[in-house]
Amino acid sequence: MTDRYAVIGNPIAQSKSPLIHGQFAATHGQDMVYEAIEGPLEGFADAVRAFIAAGGRGMNVTAPFKLQAYEMADTLSERARQAGAVNTLKFEGGRIAADNFDGIGLVNDLQRNLGMALSGCRVLMLGAGGAARGALRPLLEQGPAELVIANRHPEKAEALARPYAASHGVRGISYAEIGRQRFDLVVNATSASLRGELPPVPATAFSPEGLAYELAYGKGLTPFLRLAQNAGVSHLADGVGMLIEQAAEGFAWWRGVRPETGPVIRRMTVPLV
Repeated sequence: MTDRYAVIGNPIAQSKSPLIHGQFAATHGQDMVYEAIEGPLEGFADAVRAFIAAGGRGMNVTAPFKLQAYEMADTLSERARQAGAVNTLKFEGGRIAADNFDGIGLVNDLQRNLGMALSGCRVLMLGAGGAARGALRPLLEQGPAELVIANRHPEKAEALARPYAASHGVRGISYAEIGRQRFDLVVNATSASLRGELPPVPATAFSPEGLAYELAYGKGLTPFLRLAQNAGVSHLADGVGMLIEQAAEGFAWWRGVRPETGPVIRRMTVPLV
């Protein structure tokens, strides 16, 4: 019998996950189907249970359900526990196992695909929401010299940084406190680019020899990336590689085979113009 998988979110029409997993399955001869499900805002758990009852084997979870998926899981990976959010579920033996591959997807894209050496570099993370929370621990495991979290509401950045302040020196600050500090890697983990807006990061935060990374994907040259480009940064990237790398990690967890990501990244990359 063909195995069933899905991605659930609201809205979900924009999701590229069916295309990605469909290509992974075709390349590796996996007997599976993968669909997109728009979950009701007030009925996430019921939608997951209905999918399981219909024979579902696993699910990817996107906004706004990652925290609800965390609460629903019977078992959590250490990554998911540290992030406090879940992006992948596996259904076996009547139980729901959960993991979060967002952070490792980002790290894999930065190091494998973009050639960014994270050890010893200075990192600025913009935003303190779920995306930043999922990326924080995997980034720290690579040994950056410094990691600073900036947010419109500095108390949120401070709260996210606090568990890692003593062990890794992570700091949470306001945008105004960035001042003239310069970073090798600036990651936009805010939702500003989805609205065509620019987070209030100063142009002086970018190192011309560094990398500006936009978690949003398929938007071309977003206001954030344009600011970096105008500041002299030549190395720009959006989150399509992260999306595909985290999908590959989830696929391997489900199917026991880790797909090649390069061909899918090349197929889905939108020029940054």
